Amino acid sequence: MSGLIPPASPLEARFNTGSPNWVGLHGSSTALALLSAAGAHDGIVLVLTRSSHQAQLLEQDIQLFSDGDLPIFHFPDHETLPYDAFSPHPDIIAERLSTLASLAQMSRGLLIVPVATLMQRLPPGNHALGRNIQLRTGQTLVIDNFRRQLQQAGYNHADPVYQAGQFAVRGSVVDLFPTGRKLPLRIDLFDEEIDSLREFDPETQRSTAQLQRFEMLPAREYPCDDESLSDFRKAFRYRFAVDTRKVTLYQDLRQGIHPQGLEQYLPLFFENTQSLLDYLPAKPLVIAQQGIEKAAVDFWSSTRERWEQRRHDVERPVLDPTELFFSASDVQNRLDEFNSIDLLEAGQQSCNAVLFDTRPAPDLHIHDRGNEPAAALLAFNNEFDGRIMFAADTTGRREVLAETLQAFGIQPQRFESWVEFQTATARLGLAVLPLQQGFVAGSDIAVLTESQLFGGRVRPRIARKLSERDPEAIIRSLSDLEPGDPVVHEDHGIGRYRGLQSLEIDGREAEFLLLEYAGEDKLYVPVSSMQLISRYAGGVAETAPLHRLGSEQWAKARQRA
Repeated sequence: MSGLIPPASPLEARFNTGSPNWVGLHGSSTALALLSAAGAHDGIVLVLTRSSHQAQLLEQDIQLFSDGDLPIFHFPDHETLPYDAFSPHPDIIAERLSTLASLAQMSRGLLIVPVATLMQRLPPGNHALGRNIQLRTGQTLVIDNFRRQLQQAGYNHADPVYQAGQFAVRGSVVDLFPTGRKLPLRIDLFDEEIDSLREFDPETQRSTAQLQRFEMLPAREYPCDDESLSDFRKAFRYRFAVDTRKVTLYQDLRQGIHPQGLEQYLPLFFENTQSLLDYLPAKPLVIAQQGIEKAAVDFWSSTRERWEQRRHDVERPVLDPTELFFSASDVQNRLDEFNSIDLLEAGQQSCNAVLFDTRPAPDLHIHDRGNEPAAALLAFNNEFDGRIMFAADTTGRREVLAETLQAFGIQPQRFESWVEFQTATARLGLAVLPLQQGFVAGSDIAVLTESQLFGGRVRPRIARKLSERDPEAIIRSLSDLEPGDPVVHEDHGIGRYRGLQSLEIDGREAEFLLLEYAGEDKLYVPVSSMQLISRYAGGVAETAPLHRLGSEQWAKARQRA
């Protein structure tokens, strides 16, 4: 690393070979400091977080502060537990493969990774980068051959397509949702020639853009062609001394059915696996949240515990932890090769650290009683010499906040982004910035979120999963549930688990959790979406109140909470 860089502001990145720690970052100021570090560093900055939840929160804040010039990637966790019998959501696989493909071309930028995800063994680069399907207008395309090619790349038939990894064929039209793309693609054929390639909105079916050429990634982290699946079955028989006639996963593959949870056998597809670090074109600068060492050790310990519970299952044999993951010590040894900075918790003392001049945003709560409901806010506005950004959670909340501030004589200028505010001269700004926490940076900048002004929050659903649930409420596997147990679905509220049911969807059999609600209404939840369900922790299980499907009961309960 370079020597000390004199800061132009309290949040500018500062590197010092004698000070490998950063301390003094409060709230969302961490995201600004990391963004500054990535902008100042001539290479890749790898940010390691304690958990997937922390990675998602950090990525959200960084994206809100970013001007879009610097590549920012989040390599997400599978969001399944080791040895689970179901697969990650297709959107997660799509994001992972897209990130792996992008890393090969990345010379500088920011990569955010949970430490447990860094411990996962990955397919070799020639799978993620060398199995692309290329399309262009004017190209000859035989539908039967293309259908087979898509299936061998791990794509599933679904009509209509609605998520990554799906395709549909209707006459001379092929719809497909490529891995790593936000919108699906429609291929119009004239005889056996591609007449047009168009992106379209899956809800309205309207075209949004026309393309001349296109390159798509595989849909899974392992190969799905006939030869690879045959080699997998041979490797499975060689690796496990079990009667494969009793192994459902093996028999499904023999019958051409793609089973859930095949990711738990990734090493059997390849001669060698790789680490995410092997995908990086050069050594990164590592910035690590405090506590990643403990998080890695805890993950390794829990993985071995789950392996011990399952290692003697002859109907679903499992690989050793070392075959699926790098140990905590393995990862630490690799990280020791790189220059690194530890992010110490705000307020922690260290004699060997670079100190950032930030502090938590003050409580400026606007109350509805008394003669001076906004006295604290008005005093802060008058006393603070720097610029103030009022950060609203949503567009609607921005309008409410603007009216509230105006009632007290505060009239901030509206901005479309943080970057626009930075380049302007207005002292007071207002924007839709659903940041996690406000902060004050020296005497230069104060960012005030709704939690500082109103006490509560109405957060938009930006990420796939941002709620950090009570660890005791998390259901880690199907074995944790018994029929009759009350559970809470993230969108539908309290119901009772009634067991597993197999249903045929689009010609394929899949497993669903059956939940029963008030009035004996039933909800079928795919096993792959089990992360949406948690334990009921509101009292005695036998007397848990059941919500009614389709009512506003759950939404109102969440609002009150």
